Amino acid sequence: MNKYETLSQQLTEQIARNLEQGITALPTEAELSAEYGISRQTVRAALALLRQKGLIESRQGSGSFATGLSPALSENRIPILIASSQEYIYPHLLADIRTALSEKGYHLDVLPTDNHIDIERTHLLSLLEQPPRGLIAEGTKSALPTPNFDLYERLKSAGTRLLFLHGCCPTLAGEICVKDDNYYGGYLLARHLTELGHTHIAGLFKHDDAQGPERYLGAACCLRDLGLPFSDENVGWFSSSDLETLQKKQDTRFLASFSKERLSGCTAVICYNDEIAYWLIKELSYAGIRVPKDFSVVCFDNSYLSDLSRVRITTLTHRPHEMGRRVADTMIQLLKGVSAVSQEIPWELVRKESDAPPGAAI
Repeated sequence: MNKYETLSQQLTEQIARNLEQGITALPTEAELSAEYGISRQTVRAALALLRQKGLIESRQGSGSFATGLSPALSENRIPILIASSQEYIYPHLLADIRTALSEKGYHLDVLPTDNHIDIERTHLLSLLEQPPRGLIAEGTKSALPTPNFDLYERLKSAGTRLLFLHGCCPTLAGEICVKDDNYYGGYLLARHLTELGHTHIAGLFKHDDAQGPERYLGAACCLRDLGLPFSDENVGWFSSSDLETLQKKQDTRFLASFSKERLSGCTAVICYNDEIAYWLIKELSYAGIRVPKDFSVVCFDNSYLSDLSRVRITTLTHRPHEMGRRVADTMIQLLKGVSAVSQEIPWELVRKESDAPPGAAI
């Protein structure tokens, strides 16, 4: 083995040790030359080999830094536990995460859970057989304490860096999370409706994922701050099971009940997401309620469903690719051993056709 290959191997081991301590910078060429008693030309050849393998990157005027990649290709595969790989917002989100990770030499393995605790547990047990360096996890039913926290803790003890998506795990305090700024989103939608002149606003939210209570709280606090009512009688809640039945069987009974029982005296509603708003507008139509002439509907996510609706739905959005990029970048930081912080992605309003001042002639 040539001297530069020997040095490359030694530096590979040193990089792995340094990453455990959050150290990404390599010694300078002069320092390496002095430490190992070899020429700078040999050091440059070793560093070039490490760059070729993707283990380091050079920054002009700053030196060489570890990329966070492992020399073992299997260790650069990052699993993601996600509610679905196909439904609704997930294909675009997964594509963005996969692209951002791929640019840095990582590969994404998608493990759908259908938001079922037992499926999540099966995946976690499988991962424990050979713990990954990092795991992105959209915890199932994230508004509730999870019985699977023991497996997350075992993975963490085995050296796996955990990054939660869309909601922090209530039973794992202090873990890093990348999520929507749902409180602000609820506040923003409520304020938008009040600026149109609505004073009695209903809400329909999902109760067993963290986004639902957070979006509810933002809307409720906005109306509270404005001195407007937000009665429990005008707030509806649905579960993951209700949503699954809607998706698989187009069973809209919980939406029909909501529209009959919760909308009395209201002129607008804030929906948990585009999917719920899409189906609720259909239910309102069946009941002879016209959107937006008789009733305004707003929601979250700005997915294709907000444009497929018979009335294009006013909704909230993120900047394109922002969530996926933030998730990937944060995961890479954790793999490098660099400190990372939880992040909340801000929402922006996209005004379409489903909202209008109450009583407006349309």
